[in-house]
Amino acid sequence: MPILSIIVPVYNEEEFLGAVLDRVLVAPLPAGLTRDIVIVDDGSGDGSWEIAVQYATAHPELIRAVRHPQNLGKGAAIRTGLERVRGEYTVIQDSDLEYDPRDWPSLLQPLLEGQADAVYGTRFAVGIQRRVLYFWHSLANIVLTTFVNLVSDLNLTDVWTCYKAFRTSLLKSIPLRSNGFGFEPEITIKLAQRQVRIYETPISYHGRTYDEGKKIGKLDALLGALTVLRFAFTRDIYLESGPEILDTLSSAHRFNLWMADTIRPYIGKRVLEIGAGMGNLSHCLAPRRQLYVASDIDAEHLARLRTRLSHRPNFRAMECDLSRAADFETVRGQVDTIVCLNVLEHVEDDAAGLRNMFETLEPGGRAIVLVPEGMSVYGELDRVLGHFRRYSADELKAKARAAGFEVEHYLEFNRITRPGWYVNGRIFKKRSFSRIQLAVFDALVPLWRRIDGLIPWRPVSIIIVARKPVTA
Repeated sequence: MPILSIIVPVYNEEEFLGAVLDRVLVAPLPAGLTRDIVIVDDGSGDGSWEIAVQYATAHPELIRAVRHPQNLGKGAAIRTGLERVRGEYTVIQDSDLEYDPRDWPSLLQPLLEGQADAVYGTRFAVGIQRRVLYFWHSLANIVLTTFVNLVSDLNLTDVWTCYKAFRTSLLKSIPLRSNGFGFEPEITIKLAQRQVRIYETPISYHGRTYDEGKKIGKLDALLGALTVLRFAFTRDIYLESGPEILDTLSSAHRFNLWMADTIRPYIGKRVLEIGAGMGNLSHCLAPRRQLYVASDIDAEHLARLRTRLSHRPNFRAMECDLSRAADFETVRGQVDTIVCLNVLEHVEDDAAGLRNMFETLEPGGRAIVLVPEGMSVYGELDRVLGHFRRYSADELKAKARAAGFEVEHYLEFNRITRPGWYVNGRIFKKRSFSRIQLAVFDALVPLWRRIDGLIPWRPVSIIIVARKPVTA
Protein backbone atom coordinates (compact mmCIF):
# COMPACT_ATOMS: atom_id res chain seq x y z
CA MET A 1 0.00 0.00 0.00
CA PRO A 2 1.26 3.53 -0.67
CA ILE A 3 2.66 5.27 2.39
CA LEU A 4 2.47 8.87 3.55
CA SER A 5 5.49 9.86 5.62
CA ILE A 6 4.97 12.66 8.14
CA ILE A 7 8.07 14.53 9.33
CA VAL A 8 7.46 16.25 12.69
CA PRO A 9 10.29 18.68 13.56
CA VAL A 10 10.25 19.50 17.29
CA TYR A 11 11.94 22.17 19.39
CA ASN A 12 10.75 22.78 22.96
CA GLU A 13 7.13 21.80 22.41
CA GLU A 14 6.46 19.53 25.39
CA GLU A 15 3.13 21.30 26.03
CA PHE A 16 1.78 20.64 22.56
CA LEU A 17 3.66 17.65 21.12
CA GLY A 18 1.47 14.94 22.63
CA ALA A 19 -1.71 16.59 21.38
CA VAL A 20 -0.21 17.00 17.90
CA LEU A 21 0.84 13.34 17.74
CA ASP A 22 -2.60 12.24 18.91
CA ARG A 23 -4.09 14.15 15.99
CA VAL A 24 -1.49 12.81 13.54
CA LEU A 25 -2.26 9.23 14.57
CA VAL A 26 -5.99 9.51 13.89
CA ALA A 27 -6.09 12.07 11.06
CA PRO A 28 -8.08 10.89 8.03
CA LEU A 29 -6.09 9.69 5.05
CA PRO A 30 -7.24 9.14 1.47
CA ALA A 31 -8.33 5.56 0.78
CA GLY A 32 -5.48 3.08 0.47
CA LEU A 33 -2.86 5.30 2.11
CA THR A 34 -1.04 4.34 5.32
CA ARG A 35 1.08 6.54 7.58
CA ASP A 36 4.72 6.59 8.62
CA ILE A 37 5.74 9.16 11.27
CA VAL A 38 9.27 10.44 11.90
CA ILE A 39 9.75 12.76 14.90
CA VAL A 40 12.96 14.81 14.87
CA ASP A 41 13.76 16.48 18.19
CA ASP A 42 16.00 19.41 17.32
CA GLY A 43 17.94 19.65 20.58
CA SER A 44 15.01 20.51 22.85
CA GLY A 45 15.81 21.57 26.40
CA ASP A 46 12.42 20.62 27.84
CA GLY A 47 10.59 17.29 27.95
CA SER A 48 9.86 17.06 24.20
CA TRP A 49 12.31 14.20 23.62
CA GLU A 50 10.83 12.09 26.41
CA ILE A 51 7.36 12.54 24.89
CA ALA A 52 8.69 11.58 21.44
CA VAL A 53 10.27 8.42 22.86
CA GLN A 54 7.08 7.58 24.71
CA TYR A 55 5.00 7.71 21.52
CA ALA A 56 7.61 5.85 19.46
CA THR A 57 7.67 3.09 22.09
CA ALA A 58 3.88 2.87 22.16
CA HIS A 59 3.60 2.78 18.32
CA PRO A 60 6.82 1.17 17.02
CA GLU A 61 5.18 0.14 13.74
CA LEU A 62 4.20 3.76 12.98
CA ILE A 63 6.55 6.14 14.77
CA ARG A 64 10.32 6.55 14.87
CA ALA A 65 12.09 9.25 16.87
CA VAL A 66 15.55 10.72 16.38
CA ARG A 67 17.30 13.51 18.27
CA HIS A 68 19.83 16.22 17.40
CA PRO A 69 22.31 16.76 20.25
CA GLN A 70 21.92 20.53 19.77
CA ASN A 71 19.47 22.90 18.14
CA LEU A 72 20.25 23.23 14.42
CA GLY A 73 17.01 24.57 12.97
CA LYS A 74 13.91 23.44 11.12
CA GLY A 75 15.70 22.81 7.82
CA ALA A 76 18.24 20.54 9.50
CA ALA A 77 15.43 18.63 11.24
CA ILE A 78 13.64 18.10 7.92
CA ARG A 79 16.86 16.80 6.32
CA THR A 80 17.30 14.33 9.17
CA GLY A 81 13.69 13.20 8.89
CA LEU A 82 13.97 12.84 5.13
CA GLU A 83 16.82 10.35 5.57
CA ARG A 84 14.45 8.08 7.49
CA VAL A 85 11.12 8.32 5.68
CA ARG A 86 9.64 5.27 3.97
CA GLY A 87 6.71 6.68 2.04
CA GLU A 88 6.06 7.61 -1.55
CA TYR A 89 4.76 10.96 -0.29
CA THR A 90 6.01 13.24 2.48
CA VAL A 91 4.28 16.01 4.39
CA ILE A 92 5.78 18.41 6.95
CA GLN A 93 3.82 18.71 10.23
CA ASP A 94 4.87 21.35 12.76
CA SER A 95 4.78 20.20 16.38
CA ASP A 96 2.48 22.97 17.63
CA LEU A 97 -1.27 23.15 17.15
CA GLU A 98 -1.34 25.77 14.39
CA TYR A 99 -1.98 23.28 11.58
CA ASP A 100 -4.74 20.69 11.51
CA PRO A 101 -3.95 17.19 10.09
CA ARG A 102 -7.60 16.92 9.07
CA ASP A 103 -6.57 19.09 6.09
CA TRP A 104 -4.30 16.33 4.74
CA PRO A 105 -6.84 14.81 2.29
CA SER A 106 -7.23 18.08 0.36
CA LEU A 107 -3.48 18.70 0.57
CA LEU A 108 -2.68 15.26 -0.83
CA GLN A 109 -5.35 15.06 -3.51
CA PRO A 110 -3.34 16.74 -6.32
CA LEU A 111 -0.39 14.45 -5.54
CA LEU A 112 -2.43 11.25 -5.52
CA GLU A 113 -4.20 12.19 -8.74
CA GLY A 114 -0.88 12.78 -10.48
CA GLN A 115 -1.55 16.46 -11.09
CA ALA A 116 1.18 17.84 -8.82
CA ASP A 117 4.69 17.07 -7.64
CA ALA A 118 4.43 19.39 -4.63
CA VAL A 119 1.43 20.95 -2.87
CA TYR A 120 1.46 23.98 -0.59
CA GLY A 121 -1.30 24.57 1.95
CA THR A 122 -2.11 28.26 1.82
CA ARG A 123 -3.36 30.11 4.89
CA PHE A 124 -4.54 33.07 2.86
CA ALA A 125 -7.27 31.55 0.70
CA VAL A 126 -10.70 33.11 0.94
CA GLY A 127 -13.42 30.90 2.39
CA ILE A 128 -11.37 28.87 4.89
CA GLN A 129 -11.18 29.49 8.61
CA ARG A 130 -8.07 31.04 10.12
CA ARG A 131 -7.31 32.83 13.31
CA VAL A 132 -6.86 36.60 12.87
CA LEU A 133 -3.49 37.69 14.25
CA TYR A 134 -0.61 40.09 13.61
CA PHE A 135 -0.84 42.53 10.69
CA TRP A 136 2.92 43.13 10.50
CA HIS A 137 3.63 39.42 10.60
CA SER A 138 1.20 38.86 7.71
CA LEU A 139 2.68 41.79 5.79
CA ALA A 140 6.19 40.37 6.18
CA ASN A 141 4.91 37.02 4.89
CA ILE A 142 3.34 38.71 1.87
CA VAL A 143 6.50 40.71 1.11
CA LEU A 144 8.79 37.68 1.42
CA THR A 145 6.43 35.49 -0.59
CA THR A 146 6.38 38.16 -3.31
CA PHE A 147 10.18 38.26 -3.22
CA VAL A 148 10.35 34.51 -3.75
CA ASN A 149 7.79 34.74 -6.55
CA LEU A 150 9.86 37.43 -8.27
CA VAL A 151 13.02 35.33 -8.40
CA SER A 152 11.28 32.02 -9.16
CA ASP A 153 8.52 33.28 -11.51
CA LEU A 154 5.74 31.70 -9.46
CA ASN A 155 2.45 33.06 -8.15
CA LEU A 156 2.27 31.38 -4.75
CA THR A 157 0.32 33.05 -1.96
CA ASP A 158 2.07 31.47 1.05
CA VAL A 159 5.70 30.35 0.75
CA TRP A 160 6.20 30.21 4.53
CA THR A 161 3.38 27.75 5.18
CA CYS A 162 4.34 24.70 7.20
CA TYR A 163 2.05 22.45 5.20
CA LYS A 164 4.03 21.31 2.20
CA ALA A 165 3.54 17.87 0.67
CA PHE A 166 5.87 16.30 -1.88
CA ARG A 167 6.61 13.21 -3.84
CA THR A 168 9.35 11.82 -1.63
CA SER A 169 11.68 10.87 -4.48
CA LEU A 170 11.58 14.47 -5.71
CA LEU A 171 12.38 15.92 -2.28
CA LYS A 172 15.23 13.45 -1.76
CA SER A 173 16.80 14.34 -5.12
CA ILE A 174 17.22 18.03 -4.19
CA PRO A 175 20.20 19.19 -2.09
CA LEU A 176 18.85 21.07 0.93
CA ARG A 177 21.37 23.47 2.47
CA SER A 178 19.38 25.68 4.88
CA ASN A 179 19.33 24.75 8.56
CA GLY A 180 16.65 27.13 9.77
CA PHE A 181 13.45 28.60 8.35
CA GLY A 182 15.40 29.28 5.15
CA PHE A 183 14.21 25.83 4.13
CA GLU A 184 10.92 27.41 3.01
CA PRO A 185 12.27 29.78 0.31
CA GLU A 186 15.10 27.41 -0.62
CA ILE A 187 12.84 24.48 -1.47
CA THR A 188 10.41 26.77 -3.28
CA ILE A 189 13.08 28.32 -5.51
CA LYS A 190 14.62 24.93 -6.25
CA LEU A 191 11.25 23.40 -7.12
CA ALA A 192 10.71 26.27 -9.55
CA GLN A 193 14.15 25.72 -11.08
CA ARG A 194 13.32 22.03 -11.46
CA GLN A 195 10.14 23.06 -13.33
CA VAL A 196 7.94 20.72 -11.28
CA ARG A 197 4.19 21.06 -10.93
CA ILE A 198 3.33 23.03 -7.77
CA TYR A 199 -0.25 23.34 -6.53
CA GLU A 200 -1.80 25.28 -3.67
CA THR A 201 -4.81 24.23 -1.63
CA PRO A 202 -6.62 26.10 1.17
CA ILE A 203 -5.98 24.99 4.75
CA SER A 204 -7.24 26.11 8.12
CA TYR A 205 -4.82 27.93 10.41
CA HIS A 206 -4.91 28.38 14.16
CA GLY A 207 -1.92 30.62 14.70
CA ARG A 208 -0.27 31.25 18.03
CA THR A 209 0.71 34.56 19.59
CA TYR A 210 4.26 35.05 20.81
CA ASP A 211 2.99 34.66 24.37
CA GLU A 212 1.62 31.27 23.34
CA GLY A 213 4.95 30.11 22.00
CA LYS A 214 5.32 31.35 18.41
CA LYS A 215 9.02 31.20 17.46
CA ILE A 216 9.51 32.86 14.07
CA GLY A 217 10.49 36.52 14.42
CA LYS A 218 12.09 39.57 12.78
CA LEU A 219 15.53 37.99 12.54
CA ASP A 220 14.02 35.01 10.70
CA ALA A 221 12.41 37.42 8.22
CA LEU A 222 15.80 39.00 7.51
CA LEU A 223 17.48 35.62 7.20
CA GLY A 224 14.66 34.54 4.89
CA ALA A 225 15.33 37.49 2.58
CA LEU A 226 19.05 36.68 2.54
CA THR A 227 18.23 33.05 1.74
CA VAL A 228 16.16 34.16 -1.23
CA LEU A 229 19.11 36.17 -2.54
CA ARG A 230 21.46 33.25 -1.96
CA PHE A 231 19.47 30.76 -4.00
CA ALA A 232 18.17 33.21 -6.61
CA PHE A 233 21.62 33.37 -8.20
CA THR A 234 22.68 29.74 -7.89
CA ARG A 235 21.40 26.53 -9.43
CA ASP A 236 22.03 23.79 -6.90
CA ILE A 237 19.09 21.52 -7.66
CA TYR A 238 20.46 17.98 -8.12
CA LEU A 239 22.42 15.79 -5.74
CA GLU A 240 24.00 13.76 -8.56
CA SER A 241 26.29 14.92 -11.35
CA GLY A 242 24.49 13.12 -14.19
CA PRO A 243 21.14 14.93 -13.83
CA GLU A 244 23.03 18.17 -13.18
CA ILE A 245 24.74 17.83 -16.57
CA LEU A 246 21.40 17.18 -18.28
CA ASP A 247 19.93 20.21 -16.56
CA THR A 248 22.85 22.33 -17.76
CA LEU A 249 22.32 21.09 -21.32
CA SER A 250 18.62 21.98 -21.11
CA SER A 251 19.65 25.64 -21.27
CA ALA A 252 21.47 25.11 -24.58
CA HIS A 253 18.39 25.78 -26.69
CA ARG A 254 20.21 26.43 -29.98
CA PHE A 255 22.34 23.30 -29.62
CA ASN A 256 19.30 21.14 -28.87
CA LEU A 257 17.50 22.61 -31.88
CA TRP A 258 20.56 21.86 -34.04
CA MET A 259 20.44 18.22 -32.96
CA ALA A 260 16.68 18.05 -33.54
CA ASP A 261 16.97 19.62 -37.00
CA THR A 262 19.69 17.12 -37.93
CA ILE A 263 17.42 14.11 -37.38
CA ARG A 264 14.04 15.70 -38.16
CA PRO A 265 13.98 14.68 -41.87
CA TYR A 266 13.99 11.00 -40.88
CA ILE A 267 11.23 11.11 -38.23
CA GLY A 268 7.74 9.78 -38.92
CA LYS A 269 4.38 10.54 -37.33
CA ARG A 270 4.33 8.01 -34.47
CA VAL A 271 7.46 8.31 -32.38
CA LEU A 272 8.98 6.61 -29.37
CA GLU A 273 11.87 8.53 -27.83
CA ILE A 274 14.04 6.36 -25.59
CA GLY A 275 15.96 8.06 -22.79
CA ALA A 276 14.21 11.39 -23.25
CA GLY A 277 15.69 12.69 -20.01
CA MET A 278 14.27 16.10 -19.15
CA GLY A 279 12.79 16.62 -22.60
CA ASN A 280 15.59 18.70 -24.12
CA LEU A 281 14.83 17.15 -27.52
CA SER A 282 11.24 16.10 -26.90
CA HIS A 283 9.87 19.63 -26.89
CA CYS A 284 11.55 20.21 -30.30
CA LEU A 285 10.36 16.97 -31.89
CA ALA A 286 6.89 16.38 -30.40
CA PRO A 287 4.92 19.07 -32.30
CA ARG A 288 2.84 17.85 -35.26
CA ARG A 289 3.14 14.15 -34.41
CA GLN A 290 0.16 11.81 -34.27
CA LEU A 291 1.77 10.13 -31.27
CA TYR A 292 4.86 11.05 -29.30
CA VAL A 293 5.90 8.74 -26.47
CA ALA A 294 8.84 9.97 -24.39
CA SER A 295 10.40 7.37 -22.12
CA ASP A 296 13.03 7.24 -19.43
CA ILE A 297 14.02 5.11 -16.43
CA ASP A 298 14.26 8.02 -13.98
CA ALA A 299 11.04 8.99 -12.18
CA GLU A 300 12.15 12.61 -11.77
CA HIS A 301 12.98 12.96 -15.45
CA LEU A 302 9.54 11.58 -16.29
CA ALA A 303 7.92 14.07 -13.92
CA ARG A 304 9.72 16.95 -15.61
CA LEU A 305 8.76 15.59 -19.04
CA ARG A 306 5.09 15.56 -18.08
CA THR A 307 5.35 19.13 -16.86
CA ARG A 308 7.03 20.43 -20.00
CA LEU A 309 4.79 18.62 -22.50
CA SER A 310 1.49 18.06 -20.71
CA HIS A 311 -0.19 20.62 -23.00
CA ARG A 312 0.24 18.32 -26.03
CA PRO A 313 -2.75 15.95 -26.37
CA ASN A 314 -0.79 13.33 -28.35
CA PHE A 315 2.06 13.16 -25.85
CA ARG A 316 2.68 10.31 -23.41
CA ALA A 317 5.45 9.69 -20.92
CA MET A 318 6.32 6.17 -19.81
CA GLU A 319 9.02 4.27 -17.99
CA CYS A 320 11.11 2.21 -20.38
CA ASP A 321 14.52 0.61 -19.97
CA LEU A 322 16.21 -0.01 -23.31
CA SER A 323 17.64 -3.29 -22.04
CA ARG A 324 14.24 -4.75 -20.92
CA ALA A 325 12.08 -6.16 -23.69
CA ALA A 326 8.97 -6.24 -21.47
CA ASP A 327 9.01 -2.43 -21.15
CA PHE A 328 8.22 -2.09 -24.86
CA GLU A 329 5.05 -4.20 -24.85
CA THR A 330 2.60 -1.30 -24.70
CA VAL A 331 4.06 0.35 -27.83
CA ARG A 332 5.19 -2.69 -29.80
CA GLY A 333 4.15 -2.32 -33.45
CA GLN A 334 2.54 1.09 -32.80
CA VAL A 335 5.44 3.38 -33.73
CA ASP A 336 7.12 4.09 -37.06
CA THR A 337 10.14 5.86 -35.53
CA ILE A 338 12.36 5.27 -32.54
CA VAL A 339 14.63 8.12 -31.47
CA CYS A 340 17.51 6.97 -29.29
CA LEU A 341 19.94 9.80 -28.66
CA ASN A 342 22.87 9.40 -26.25
CA VAL A 343 21.35 6.27 -24.67
CA LEU A 344 22.86 3.14 -26.24
CA GLU A 345 26.26 3.84 -24.68
CA HIS A 346 24.62 3.63 -21.23
CA VAL A 347 23.48 0.04 -21.80
CA GLU A 348 25.96 -2.72 -21.01
CA ASP A 349 24.25 -5.15 -23.41
CA ASP A 350 23.82 -2.75 -26.30
CA ALA A 351 23.06 -5.60 -28.70
CA ALA A 352 19.93 -6.41 -26.65
CA GLY A 353 18.97 -2.73 -26.75
CA LEU A 354 19.16 -2.66 -30.54
CA ARG A 355 17.11 -5.88 -30.78
CA ASN A 356 14.43 -4.37 -28.56
CA MET A 357 14.20 -1.36 -30.85
CA PHE A 358 13.99 -3.64 -33.88
CA GLU A 359 11.20 -5.74 -32.39
CA THR A 360 9.21 -2.67 -31.32
CA LEU A 361 9.16 -0.89 -34.68
CA GLU A 362 6.49 -1.60 -37.25
CA PRO A 363 7.86 -3.06 -40.53
CA GLY A 364 9.49 -0.32 -42.54
CA GLY A 365 10.01 1.82 -39.43
CA ARG A 366 13.25 3.63 -38.63
CA ALA A 367 15.52 3.79 -35.60
CA ILE A 368 17.57 6.98 -35.30
CA VAL A 369 20.51 6.27 -33.01
CA LEU A 370 23.04 8.88 -31.85
CA VAL A 371 26.06 7.80 -29.81
CA PRO A 372 29.37 9.36 -28.73
CA GLU A 373 32.26 8.69 -31.10
CA GLY A 374 35.75 7.47 -30.34
CA MET A 375 37.25 5.84 -27.25
CA SER A 376 40.29 8.11 -27.71
CA VAL A 377 38.34 10.94 -25.98
CA TYR A 378 36.69 8.76 -23.30
CA GLY A 379 37.22 10.57 -19.99
CA GLU A 380 35.77 11.62 -16.66
CA LEU A 381 32.68 13.21 -18.20
CA ASP A 382 31.86 9.87 -19.83
CA ARG A 383 32.26 8.07 -16.52
CA VAL A 384 30.04 10.56 -14.68
CA LEU A 385 27.37 10.18 -17.36
CA GLY A 386 27.54 6.38 -17.09
CA HIS A 387 28.95 5.64 -20.54
CA PHE A 388 30.14 2.05 -20.99
CA ARG A 389 31.78 2.94 -24.28
CA ARG A 390 32.16 5.33 -27.19
CA TYR A 391 31.66 3.96 -30.70
CA SER A 392 33.39 3.83 -34.04
CA ALA A 393 31.21 4.13 -37.14
CA ASP A 394 31.96 0.55 -38.22
CA GLU A 395 31.12 -0.84 -34.77
CA LEU A 396 27.77 0.93 -34.60
CA LYS A 397 26.77 -0.08 -38.12
CA ALA A 398 27.78 -3.71 -37.54
CA LYS A 399 25.76 -3.95 -34.32
CA ALA A 400 22.70 -2.43 -36.00
CA ARG A 401 22.91 -4.94 -38.87
CA ALA A 402 23.35 -7.80 -36.43
CA ALA A 403 20.04 -6.76 -34.83
CA GLY A 404 18.32 -7.01 -38.22
CA PHE A 405 18.43 -3.38 -39.38
CA GLU A 406 19.39 -1.99 -42.76
CA VAL A 407 21.57 1.11 -42.30
CA GLU A 408 20.14 3.80 -44.58
CA HIS A 409 22.12 6.85 -43.50
CA TYR A 410 25.24 7.67 -41.52
CA LEU A 411 25.79 11.20 -40.16
CA GLU A 412 28.55 12.90 -38.20
CA PHE A 413 27.51 15.56 -35.70
CA ASN A 414 29.24 18.31 -33.71
CA ARG A 415 32.95 18.39 -34.45
CA ILE A 416 33.51 21.76 -32.81
CA THR A 417 33.37 20.54 -29.19
CA ARG A 418 35.62 17.49 -29.54
CA PRO A 419 38.80 19.29 -28.34
CA GLY A 420 36.88 20.72 -25.36
CA TRP A 421 35.48 17.30 -24.48
CA TYR A 422 38.99 15.83 -24.54
CA VAL A 423 40.54 18.64 -22.47
CA ASN A 424 37.74 18.80 -19.89
CA GLY A 425 37.20 15.05 -19.55
CA ARG A 426 40.67 13.54 -19.94
CA ILE A 427 43.11 16.25 -18.92
CA PHE A 428 41.24 18.31 -16.30
CA LYS A 429 38.94 15.40 -15.38
CA LYS A 430 35.95 17.68 -14.91
CA ARG A 431 32.70 16.12 -13.78
CA SER A 432 30.29 18.74 -15.13
CA PHE A 433 29.94 21.44 -17.76
CA SER A 434 30.59 25.10 -17.09
CA ARG A 435 27.34 27.01 -17.59
CA ILE A 436 29.31 30.02 -18.80
CA GLN A 437 31.22 27.97 -21.36
CA LEU A 438 28.00 26.34 -22.51
CA ALA A 439 26.21 29.70 -22.83
CA VAL A 440 29.01 31.07 -25.02
CA PHE A 441 29.03 27.90 -27.12
CA ASP A 442 25.25 27.95 -27.50
CA ALA A 443 25.23 31.60 -28.57
CA LEU A 444 27.60 30.69 -31.44
CA VAL A 445 25.68 27.60 -32.62
CA PRO A 446 24.54 29.35 -35.86
CA LEU A 447 28.23 29.65 -36.75
CA TRP A 448 29.06 26.08 -35.70
CA ARG A 449 26.24 24.73 -37.86
CA ARG A 450 27.74 26.43 -40.92
CA ILE A 451 31.31 25.27 -40.43
CA ASP A 452 30.86 21.87 -38.78
CA GLY A 453 31.36 19.94 -42.01
CA LEU A 454 34.59 21.82 -42.74
CA ILE A 455 36.37 20.95 -39.49
CA PRO A 456 39.05 18.29 -40.14
CA TRP A 457 38.88 16.20 -36.94
CA ARG A 458 36.43 13.52 -35.84
CA PRO A 459 33.00 14.43 -34.45
CA VAL A 460 31.80 14.17 -30.85
CA SER A 461 28.76 12.13 -31.98
CA ILE A 462 27.76 9.86 -34.83
CA ILE A 463 24.24 9.04 -36.01
CA ILE A 464 22.79 6.17 -37.97
CA VAL A 465 19.32 5.95 -39.48
CA ALA A 466 18.49 2.24 -39.48
CA ARG A 467 15.43 0.77 -41.18
CA LYS A 468 13.50 -2.35 -40.24
CA PRO A 469 12.84 -4.30 -43.46
CA VAL A 470 9.21 -4.51 -44.53
CA THR A 471 9.48 -8.28 -44.75
CA ALA A 472 10.96 -8.62 -41.24
